[in-house]
Amino acid sequence: MSYKRIYPQLFISPLLRMIERFFIDHKRIEEKRPISLPNRLTVLRLTSIPLVLLFLSIEGRVGSFFAAFFFSLAFLTDILDGFIARRYQSVTALGKFLDPLADKLLVIVTLIKLLELQRVPGWIVILMVIRELIITGLRGIAAKEGVIIQANRFGKYKTTIQAISITALCLHYEFLGMDFHRIGIATLWIALIFTLGSGIIYIFKVRSLFFESN
Repeated sequence: MSYKRIYPQLFISPLLRMIERFFIDHKRIEEKRPISLPNRLTVLRLTSIPLVLLFLSIEGRVGSFFAAFFFSLAFLTDILDGFIARRYQSVTALGKFLDPLADKLLVIVTLIKLLELQRVPGWIVILMVIRELIITGLRGIAAKEGVIIQANRFGKYKTTIQAISITALCLHYEFLGMDFHRIGIATLWIALIFTLGSGIIYIFKVRSLFFESN
């Protein structure tokens, strides 16, 4: 075996074991706490919403930069809490309620604020909000009937593209020679396609509930 293969293993393997040990120890600590780490990250995401609104209310590049920073940070906590909850089986009833609520509030409230600042077209915001309300209602009906429908690929792509778009629209101004408002609008159109597409797919998945009830 060559040294080129041995040296990376000497450093990477212990590092991976340290990371694994950290999460194992953390899981033991979490079991003794009333609120798990994923739920605390979700609460952190909820508390970031006022910060995004606050900095968007401040005119100029600095306010827009920090609004984008806190929005993107909140999006990263969404990825992290989902990973931890699934990886270490710390999914709770509270988390199932708070996580989608925090996601929707973060996106909808920020979009409404951006609409107030005239950074996004009103009709796109209306379509996105209506889609979220319809899917939330259908998901509640499905859960009541004991049917759990997993998020489809379109929905996952929608979430990521939507986050990129809103972050760029929060930045708004030119940074590093890039016009983030144009980038935000372009990706918002893509996000709209995935938003409507994933919504239609979800409606087709739950339509049997209504036909069977009739």
